[in-house]
Amino acid sequence: MEKTLFVDLGMKAYQPAWDLQEELFSRIIAWKMQSRNAGTPTAPPPHYLLFCEHPHVYTLGKTGADENLLINNQELAEKEATYVRINRGGDITYHGPGQIVGYPILDLERFFTDIHRYMRSLEEGVIRTLADYGIEAGRIEGLTGVWLDPEDPGKARKICALGVKSSRWVTMHGFAFNVDTDLSYFGHIVPCGITDKGVTSMAKELNARPDMEEVKARLKDHLADVFGMTLVPTEEAELKVHPSEKEAS
Repeated sequence: MEKTLFVDLGMKAYQPAWDLQEELFSRIIAWKMQSRNAGTPTAPPPHYLLFCEHPHVYTLGKTGADENLLINNQELAEKEATYVRINRGGDITYHGPGQIVGYPILDLERFFTDIHRYMRSLEEGVIRTLADYGIEAGRIEGLTGVWLDPEDPGKARKICALGVKSSRWVTMHGFAFNVDTDLSYFGHIVPCGITDKGVTSMAKELNARPDMEEVKARLKDHLADVFGMTLVPTEEAELKVHPSEKEAS
């Protein structure tokens, strides 16, 4: 079982969360490069799984189109939302309160070297979580994310979006799972560049507001099971200490 530090960052602005991801991502890559050059690997750093919620923000991936944001800067300000171009794959999506945003920073060489399998594994964790609440979800061939009524083009709607980056088999960015999200914010974009399908949330499907902490607990347990990880609850401040510094102390 791979040791993975789990941190719930709570409500966190997008840029600081991105900066934290980059720091942890770079830490794992630096270890991999140093170990390969030295020929005798040192003990690897842990993997990381971060959960958080973001204030209203639209993010555009590397392959996205600006025109999929349907409002201007003034309207963004009126919605108390920001717009950020980022380095993940995919098009535009929305993050906001009531949404679990998950950032797995994993060295896939210690799991499996298959990005397709990685994406499907993230989806599987969400699918199993939804099943706990009696919501049947699945996938649509050729599209990422988790969908309800995936076999019915007229009813298919996305409940979880995915967008990741990988370098040297280390991952960052991740998924956005709509639990109790204000879905009106999706009306100001073409979500993921897909024009003919809707967006939903657990609260909408259940006609009730699920307990966010319970959903988080179930989701992290399912992800741990899917990936074969041992999750170690950790505080954000502890992530700032490099593993080598812990050993030295």
